[in-house]
Amino acid sequence: MPGYGIVGPNEGRGLLPWSWAEERLAKSHDYWVATARPDGRPHLMPVWGAWDGEALWFSSSRRSSKARNLAGEPRCSAATDNAWEPVVIEGGVSVVTDHDALVRFIDMTNEKYETSYGVDFLDPSVNATFRLAPSWAFGLTEDDFPGSPTRWSFDS
Repeated sequence: MPGYGIVGPNEGRGLLPWSWAEERLAKSHDYWVATARPDGRPHLMPVWGAWDGEALWFSSSRRSSKARNLAGEPRCSAATDNAWEPVVIEGGVSVVTDHDALVRFIDMTNEKYETSYGVDFLDPSVNATFRLAPSWAFGLTEDDFPGSPTRWSFDS
């Protein structure tokens, strides 16, 4: 990264493996989801979510700003909650309504947050459940800022 003093790929400790990013995506308690309002203004909100090894799942009331924004522009960014070792992902969301997929997501949520929600909590007539499949990701570690910034790209 010109101007930041970031070392090249063959210098420093090296680039971070994707497994490092996935560990942080799975462990993050909260995720910051950034969407775009219809007039282009940004909207940023924290959500609970679950990483399934391929995508970040989260839900929201259909009346929320983020759900309305994603209905109009299904691309967004999300970041983990640890600023010392952040992982940022970008991609397109799909709205999940399949009952078996919703059961899987609520099971992941209940296990992660030690809750006991039923699948009715995700009633698609009231709530939107989103699956964010990354097309791009970025991560770094504070303790190796010049050597760790890593970008991953995915087919989506």
